[in-house]
Amino acid sequence: MKIGFIGVGKMGGGLARNLVRRGYDVTVFDLNKAAIERVLEIGGRAAASTADLAAASDVIFTSLPMPKHLTDLLIDEERLFGQMKDGAVVIDVSTIDPSTARRLSDAATQEGVDFLACPLGKGPAQAEEGTQPIYAGGRPEVYQKYEHLLQDISTSVHYLGDVEQATAFKIVSNLIGMTNAVVLSEGLRIGERAGIDPVQLQQLLATTGADSYQLTLRGPKILNRDFTPGFSIHLTRKDVHLGVGMAKELNQPAPFSELALTYFEQAVEAGLGDEDCAAVYKLFNQPVSTRGSEA
Repeated sequence: MKIGFIGVGKMGGGLARNLVRRGYDVTVFDLNKAAIERVLEIGGRAAASTADLAAASDVIFTSLPMPKHLTDLLIDEERLFGQMKDGAVVIDVSTIDPSTARRLSDAATQEGVDFLACPLGKGPAQAEEGTQPIYAGGRPEVYQKYEHLLQDISTSVHYLGDVEQATAFKIVSNLIGMTNAVVLSEGLRIGERAGIDPVQLQQLLATTGADSYQLTLRGPKILNRDFTPGFSIHLTRKDVHLGVGMAKELNQPAPFSELALTYFEQAVEAGLGDEDCAAVYKLFNQPVSTRGSEA
């Protein structure tokens, strides 16, 4: 089985390296040459172009930042579906909306290839460790054919149904998590202004109903004022925007997600886009008069 991997940045790179470690024949492509080199240090080969990669691969993984990047690659500009082997598959691990996933799945079928939407549940560290949760969607027979491959790079693979269910799950997860990050930032700042020691504040919140994954993961970042990006505000805004859009398509009210989106948009406007999403805390760490004038 020859595997191609397009997009080997923080998330894709970890998965690609794990495929190499598991003994797969892996060829990679990325616009960032340094990202390619980080994979080649482990093994594998670099493709000269996406077309060369597509012609030689039985399985192509894709991990790209935006839905448009994926549609440009596969159906609109490079039209990679039409350059793949008959019966080959694209396994996409990007975060995309259900409508885009359906469009891609239908286009793949028209070209005689398969498509699985397999968004990821956690961050680059888990991708590198091989513990990244994978939420798979697509035709059952296609999923069953490649389930073993997914299990080789993850200790937690879940089949949710078709591509819409898998991509919707990831978006819902991010909506809840990122909205929680805004509430966490607000609450921590209120507690600090009330005179509670910040370290004790976080320690004791973890013993109450306020405990959360975001408190565990991003509380220390806020405490140490270390906003090195694990998941940037730029990416957070993109994912929350996708979620709000999905809710509108479903005619489902999402007022809290919409409010969270405004804060991440403000954070981008404040020049925080390349920092970790925990940096939304900085919007609350301003003089009261400043925040009051924005209200």
